[in-house]
Amino acid sequence: MRKLTFNYLRVSTKIQNTERQLDNVPCDRQFIDKVSGKNRERPALEALLSFADSGDHINVHSIDRLARNLKDLRQLIDEITNKGCTIQFHKENLIFSGEPSPFQDLMLNMLGAVAEFERAIINERRLEGIAKAKDKGVRFGRKADLERYNQINELLATGLSLRAVAKEVGCGLSTVQRAKAREKCDI
Repeated sequence: MRKLTFNYLRVSTKIQNTERQLDNVPCDRQFIDKVSGKNRERPALEALLSFADSGDHINVHSIDRLARNLKDLRQLIDEITNKGCTIQFHKENLIFSGEPSPFQDLMLNMLGAVAEFERAIINERRLEGIAKAKDKGVRFGRKADLERYNQINELLATGLSLRAVAKEVGCGLSTVQRAKAREKCDI
């Protein structure tokens, strides 16, 4: 039976770094995701799950790095331990190997629920901030490329079809439609 050690690291955005996670914890291979933990759709996590085999050990900095959803957390731990692997959460000092442990299950459920609650609060604050910004007139999204819109409308004025203009300018049909709609509003 092989005995490899893997470290799973996760941050929510590409600009964040993983330096504080599992610093100086030796491993045979690291799997790093730079995406939200709101669900299981993470490429490095999927790679880890398909690569891990019986006897392997998985290190995770903390429960919220593996999942921000209690249901996913339980399923992931069950999937890992059912393969014959162990998983260790270093911050909470919890290790799961598939052996029954009522205390560890209690701690996992409580801390997993806290992680899920934290994510809900973060999302609630984010939505409140967006609503307040919109009330103040802040506009979200990319600014309109007025130079390109002018070029599009000049080509439309020559009688070219929407699709022909999109091909000529090298943009999508929806961009041509937005430029045309903006032209009507500006008149």
